[in-house]
Amino acid sequence: MEIQNKRVLVVGAGKTGTAVAAFLKRKGALVTLTDNKRREYFQGALDVLENSGVGLALGGYPELEQDTSDFLVVSPGVPPTVPPVASAMERGVPVLGELEIAYVYTSAPLVAITGTNGKTTTTTLVGEIFKGAGYKTLVAGNIGLPLVDRVEEYGPGDIIVAEVSSFQLETVRHFRPRVAAVLNITPDHLDRHGDMEGYTRAKSLIFANQGSGDFTVLNFDDPATRNMAGLTKGKVIFFSRRHILEEGAFVRDGQIVFRGNSCETVVYPADKLQIPGGHNLENALAATACAAVMGVTAATVAGTLGNFTGVAHRLEFVAEINGVKYVNDSKGTNPDASIKAVEAYEQPLVLIAGGRNKGNDFSEFTGKAAARARAVVVLGECAAEMADAARRAGIKNILQAGDFREAVLLAHRAARPGDVVLLSPACASWDMFNSYEERGDYFKQIVSELAGKSKVSSQ
Repeated sequence: MEIQNKRVLVVGAGKTGTAVAAFLKRKGALVTLTDNKRREYFQGALDVLENSGVGLALGGYPELEQDTSDFLVVSPGVPPTVPPVASAMERGVPVLGELEIAYVYTSAPLVAITGTNGKTTTTTLVGEIFKGAGYKTLVAGNIGLPLVDRVEEYGPGDIIVAEVSSFQLETVRHFRPRVAAVLNITPDHLDRHGDMEGYTRAKSLIFANQGSGDFTVLNFDDPATRNMAGLTKGKVIFFSRRHILEEGAFVRDGQIVFRGNSCETVVYPADKLQIPGGHNLENALAATACAAVMGVTAATVAGTLGNFTGVAHRLEFVAEINGVKYVNDSKGTNPDASIKAVEAYEQPLVLIAGGRNKGNDFSEFTGKAAARARAVVVLGECAAEMADAARRAGIKNILQAGDFREAVLLAHRAARPGDVVLLSPACASWDMFNSYEERGDYFKQIVSELAGKSKVSSQ
């Protein structure tokens, strides 16, 4: 990719947009960064970029005139319908994403992981496995660190593990990971992709450029993912927690097993995993497959599986107050993710759910919750919709909160010793927070305050 003196418009001034603008400027491009938010919103965060020579067009998108840009880079959170992106597509101006830019400068083998749910846990786990195997390992992408920030620091003998989203995959052209894993596909982001066909098509771009020397790791138990096997040119490696496979990662007699190249290895006892729930067993199987095809030994995989306790905001234990456990699953941003969270516990639940709906139906989620929920606290833009679904599922104790703090306090009052207060919203956070991380951190802050008060009152 020739970047020197190219005129580039970067659309979206969030974390990804600012990172790619800085990267392209260092490479000699003539960069303009645009966002529909006003300059005051960024509170000086863009001053360093501007001082380096990056042009800023804030408070609205500029008109894309003929021959004003050689290509556009669009941030993942910016839909392709915004004026400069739509105009570029109409004019035939290339529209790329940060993932594609980073890939051009990648010289290390790349393991890329996508799926509706489990991406962050699996990406983190795979990264820990490769670190345990002695590789210099970069874990980046949709997990929070833009690839362009660090990608050039890693060479052919190292490993890059990247979490990639459907938004990022929409703009790839040559992106080709050595290992591409699709964990599952369930309804999500339908407001962006239109329908399940569009969403699935975006996910499948993770392996679109693979060849016979690459590996495509797929979930055999998920029909939408299993059916992708006929679309990839990579060697398909399945994982399954329900079936014994001829090749791949599976569970037999309570043990995680990997079978490949006419060899079979018992890796680790499934019931000894430190991360709860059947969905996390699937994540462990996917990670095992990703590592095994790259030659990591079973002993190394086992050592990491035995010590891995999960990631922040995904079934994250926060505190126990008066016999009630508080669990932060703020990363449950769609119904399927939150179903998995609900199913991970046998104790009675006080569930906190709601936020911004991304085009999903909550019936199955509330139906699963009905079997365990002592109470459901609903909040956010879709509170009424969530409450209605809970009511139809037969849940009697439905509490509506005016804001997030009130939701946590209502859950605290409703819980009884032995219960779990579970924040698993099944919705995006954007109606109240900038991210699910911010939402989860606020939950932990409120719970910590409650724990402190409980400790004082007991003294």
